[in-house]
Amino acid sequence: MVLDDKNIELSVHEGASGTTDEIPRGTGHSGSVGQNRELDRYITLKPAVAFGLTVLSTWEGIGITFGAGLLNGGATSLVYGLIMATIGSLSIALSLGEMASITPVVGAQYRWSGLYAPRGIMTPAFWSLIQGWLTTFAWIALCAGGSYVNASMTQGLIGLNNPTYIPKLWHVTLLMWAFITVTVILNLYARKVLVVIEMFGGIVHFAFFIATVVTLAVMGTPSSAEYVFTSSSYGLSGWENQGVQWCIGLLTSTSLLTGFDGVLHLSNEMKDAPKKVPTSMALGVVINGFLAFGFILTLLFFIGDPMEALLSPTGYPVIQIYLNATGSLAGATTLTCFIIVPAVICNFSVYASVTRLVWAFARDNGLPFSSYFAYVHPTLRMPTRALGLVASICALIGLITIGNTSAFFAVISLGAIALYISYIVPILLFLIRKLQGEHPHYGPFSLGKFGIAINIYAVVWCLFCIVWLPFPAMVPVTAKNFNYAGPIMLFVIFLALCDWFISGHKRFVVPTDPDKVQD
Repeated sequence: MVLDDKNIELSVHEGASGTTDEIPRGTGHSGSVGQNRELDRYITLKPAVAFGLTVLSTWEGIGITFGAGLLNGGATSLVYGLIMATIGSLSIALSLGEMASITPVVGAQYRWSGLYAPRGIMTPAFWSLIQGWLTTFAWIALCAGGSYVNASMTQGLIGLNNPTYIPKLWHVTLLMWAFITVTVILNLYARKVLVVIEMFGGIVHFAFFIATVVTLAVMGTPSSAEYVFTSSSYGLSGWENQGVQWCIGLLTSTSLLTGFDGVLHLSNEMKDAPKKVPTSMALGVVINGFLAFGFILTLLFFIGDPMEALLSPTGYPVIQIYLNATGSLAGATTLTCFIIVPAVICNFSVYASVTRLVWAFARDNGLPFSSYFAYVHPTLRMPTRALGLVASICALIGLITIGNTSAFFAVISLGAIALYISYIVPILLFLIRKLQGEHPHYGPFSLGKFGIAINIYAVVWCLFCIVWLPFPAMVPVTAKNFNYAGPIMLFVIFLALCDWFISGHKRFVVPTDPDKVQD
């Protein structure tokens, strides 16, 4: 096989089952330089599960978004909302896992939407293209959000340790770009140690959790069980209806239990993907849900004065809780780093996943200039141009923080909304096929007689989240606190429709035969 820029042949690898996985011809692949190269299959079950853990990083995320739950609903919304969110996300992960076991492809949601779309109402390619745009934008938004949160928490630590420091919004942007740069370099030159990084991330995910819980339990002043399990906080955000406040607070957990589909987009690099992908997603949700539940209980039991935490000058109540419990800047800084370090590893995982997603979408001619972005570097063995596109868009999104942080958080909310839409569409279409008795042969992972019930619950939960995610966290609504996620979501859909009618319907073709939908 010749591996140079002038003549790169299709790479064929044998999976764990001994079958040959070759990119099918005639599915929109133009065959440009490096475009048809398949990625190496080297990810086994343990790193796959570790990836599922780190890509969610839910207990760390709780530390980041804890204040939003305190503002709307309080303790009951955080505790019971997390239980609801874990069950809801698990139903989605199981539903997607069943489809992944049948056709494990990098494109995942957009490929399945085309595969199971009804005939006669537009074409399968239409549903697939729109889904591809939504899923791609969702993951890029999550990439930007992860980099921003790391930068913002770092700025909070700087302010905590240096009282003379005057924070500026553009400081966050520069820090965000620094985190993006580190992530890109690791993805470019540390691909072969991705497995090691994921395993390390899985270890610190547990180790830092234990260290944080033990530290707060030993050094903190406990609250009452009544406060943790029965108290609610209303009237702090301007909303009058308590049910609305409670549901908005629940979104603290809901947003953090998305992204488990990230492992789907590494299907091309995973050994025995039909078994390992569903297992990784399900275990990722369950384990993260348990850890997050334990962390929320710990924070609430040792919160001290909730209003003092909510009004923390760092902008993060969890940092104030750490400071009050340990009584030292060093202790609060160390515990906060226990959140930042796994978050950085999580961002590395997210960039790795979304890069493969963009590569797959471009390889199917779903993006403008697809032949350029579908390139796989012959030496680095990864889609370098897709990675560059993702990093560039995230860097541009970071400029929004200089002028309007609300608009930036809307981009993050857009990621959650778009992901739930990307979940509900293929699950609903697959459910309809089941009800019609037209589903394909199941893979090694099947939900059996509970499949339809689980699919229905997943659809209902997705609808609930899609309805509530665009709600503003505070009223009265102003230009600064308005949730722009809804309008931005509509704008993305508008762009996708324009792309379809202008040129997408000509260039974008996806296979609709389950036996041919391979990466």
